[in-house]
Amino acid sequence: MSKHAISLERPREQEKRKGISIVERPIKEIVEQASAVIAPLWPISTFIARHPWMGLEHLPFSEVADRFQQMQGIDLYPTMASFFAAHAKGEIAAELLESRLQHWIDEQHLPVSRHKAEQLCRSLLWNETVPAEWLASSDLIELASEMSESVVSWRRSAIQPASARDSEQGRRLDQQMIKWCKLFLDEGQSAWELPFRDRGLFGAWRQLANYDPALTKEERKRLSDWPDDPERALQRALSYLGVDEEKILHYLEAHLLALPGWTGMLLWRSRQAGQGVALLVDYLAIRLSLEWAFAAPHLPLDFTINNDKGTSDVLPLLAAWIHWGDMTVTQWRQLKSEEQGARLTFADRFWRVGRYQLWLEAWEETYEEQLKKAMMSNCPENQQEPVAQFLFCIDVRSEPFRRYIEQAGPFETYGCAGFFGLPIRTRELDSHHTHPSCPVIVEPQQEICELAAPEHVASYRQRRNVFRFVGHIFKKVKQHLLASLLLPEMSGSWLGLHTIARSIAPLQAGHWIREVEETVEKKPQTVLSLERQGQSDTSGLPVGFSTEEQVQYVKQLLSSIGLTSSFAPLVIVCGHEGATVNNPYASSLDCGACGGAAGAFNARVFAALCNLQEVRQGLAKEGIVIPDETVFVAAEHITTVDELRWLEVPSLSERAQNAFSMVESVLPEVSRMANNERSTKLPHVGEKPSDPVSDAQRRAVDWSEIRPEWGLAGNAAFLIGRRELTKYSRLDGRVFLHSYDWREDPTGEILANIIAGPATVGQWINLQYYASTVVPHYYGSGSKTTQTVTAGIGIMQGNASDLLAGLPWQSVASSDRELFHSPLRLLVVIEAPRHYIENLLRTDASFYQKVKNSWLRLASIDPDNGEWIKWEPSML
Repeated sequence: MSKHAISLERPREQEKRKGISIVERPIKEIVEQASAVIAPLWPISTFIARHPWMGLEHLPFSEVADRFQQMQGIDLYPTMASFFAAHAKGEIAAELLESRLQHWIDEQHLPVSRHKAEQLCRSLLWNETVPAEWLASSDLIELASEMSESVVSWRRSAIQPASARDSEQGRRLDQQMIKWCKLFLDEGQSAWELPFRDRGLFGAWRQLANYDPALTKEERKRLSDWPDDPERALQRALSYLGVDEEKILHYLEAHLLALPGWTGMLLWRSRQAGQGVALLVDYLAIRLSLEWAFAAPHLPLDFTINNDKGTSDVLPLLAAWIHWGDMTVTQWRQLKSEEQGARLTFADRFWRVGRYQLWLEAWEETYEEQLKKAMMSNCPENQQEPVAQFLFCIDVRSEPFRRYIEQAGPFETYGCAGFFGLPIRTRELDSHHTHPSCPVIVEPQQEICELAAPEHVASYRQRRNVFRFVGHIFKKVKQHLLASLLLPEMSGSWLGLHTIARSIAPLQAGHWIREVEETVEKKPQTVLSLERQGQSDTSGLPVGFSTEEQVQYVKQLLSSIGLTSSFAPLVIVCGHEGATVNNPYASSLDCGACGGAAGAFNARVFAALCNLQEVRQGLAKEGIVIPDETVFVAAEHITTVDELRWLEVPSLSERAQNAFSMVESVLPEVSRMANNERSTKLPHVGEKPSDPVSDAQRRAVDWSEIRPEWGLAGNAAFLIGRRELTKYSRLDGRVFLHSYDWREDPTGEILANIIAGPATVGQWINLQYYASTVVPHYYGSGSKTTQTVTAGIGIMQGNASDLLAGLPWQSVASSDRELFHSPLRLLVVIEAPRHYIENLLRTDASFYQKVKNSWLRLASIDPDNGEWIKWEPSML
């Protein structure tokens, strides 16, 4: 019989008896609220655009910027140097900046006369910093020193974790969390699996922490009797650290923001498993438990700190008021303390946030004026009846390609989300895995499989398994302690030749390798499981569509883009993908609407559905009549080389065959012109290539190429309207073009769906590029040349960094100092009557919130008189 007494008290009562303060509000609820400061992070293999502040859109952008600046020292606005460079290039109109300044001052409660406030703000607006010689003034230094102790009243305090007080403790804590997250989240990249992984992140840590050599003996002893339940452990850590209940939310937010990449991945994984924020609770329980173990000898601490650094913070503000506010030190001393505080608060807010806000708004407004001019100067020519119509993804890279196709002949193009409205999971031939081939905000409803004759599948499987087996053996040998010593001797010569060929002649080597792979693979011709065939054993989704579903999916897509009549003999459905090698971010160049994969599968499915007789009969009953001679063909736009490759070409009618031949005859020239335009934007080492097509093909197969293409860099606007608005305008690949005809949408339902779906994805893309450009060290992923793929899920810099959530610097910048992507918030332009926009803002609370709080900008074009209407947040 055990000699240990068993307590009948509940754990909660034991905690109270021991003097441990209890958080009355459920801890999981607090963590759920705190998780708004981070965003889910998808694995790098299916890179999904997401903006880091999606949980904070209920707050104004400027307020979030102020909050992050004070809480984490993170600036969410571009630098003044970026603004000055844009102004020098004509991208920011000075008169618009001045107009913004006047409007901003009109809305403020000024601590001084308008003339003096305007004078101070204009000086702060046009100077990156206060001149250094002013800061050296002995009178000002003395004044700042006197005020440093009374400065508490004019700047809001923030919560700073205990570990942030000591840089060494903070570094150790981050290293610990990175280590445990890497081990737990590993997708089979490491040779040894984390023990006790089945018990969850906290459970595994709890079992192993006492054996962790990175902890001191005293630290392990402090944790020896720690609770096994993560919620109780988190509560105990908060109590022992002395965090008051009203400060817990901000304290947890600060810890989540310390490593937003790893916490974002945990949030995604937790939600994928249907566990809400359970993994974040585990993470915070470990992190705060370790924080207490590290900080215990130094407790108690005062966590509420003021962000000022005494004299160093006050001095530039005083210098600004004295020199730009036409004051003397004596006059400042004569002011009451309340007046001094009001002036410091005013200058501080404008210095840290206000001036950046005005510069950004002026930059955005200048671009809007330029876009408006480009569209309003559009001069449509006499329209020819199209012989072919193209359906492209709204991806900004399709805009130049569409423009050159339309110039090449009687062709018409449409834009839509690249998944073509199909909420499907796809399964490639003989694969055990499925992929959600739709935006992450859409839940897959069906599974579509590739099928082939059994005898063809067997031979294909045999060839594929041989290569998989060789790859598996190579990996195992490489990871084995002893066998890895022999690997260089066994494979060195072959891999050496491969390296030399790839390095000296990347274009030729790349083409040869691709040809060998295609020849050896010999993938048989496949068909798609379009008809309902029961239920999938793995995903649980129905395989194939019912006839009604087939008709409705095609109808919804065609109606949303306004293609419900006047069909050309040939309709080409174009998916898209990027072409690149040795690039962890390859999926970021594919179709975001297809879940970070190529759009070929969806293009094949949609084209095949449109060719089914039963679908056409069903559409005819819905008022959409597709002529018998019209044939839909699936193709794929390879964005890196601007080529159009055919995926499936069914039997063509005579007119469709003539149109197909015409399209094929112009594609080489279209590709050359599109590549030439793209080539002018890419930085080149040495002289610009004389053959842009050859250069683009080299970039696609060169494994040393850090910038195979620009991707979606430069994106700035999302246009919802007829192609006639922009057909003859050069938009420089900066605009998402979604076809829409308000006359086909009497209820406004189609517009609402476009805003809720494609426009939302466009905004996520836009703000991801924005964040990676403005805060590259925090929301980007650094240089491609020093990145490490870790745990099979993401990218790190070195072997002990945060999991990097954003884009590489080479994807947004031309050089170390010159930006390529202009960090502007997305401008949504809608061609529709005014009452459509009013109804949309009234019924879509999320969209209203985004516009009202400046997470995106909104303009509309009246289809009756062509008036351009700006929907300013102040109007709402």
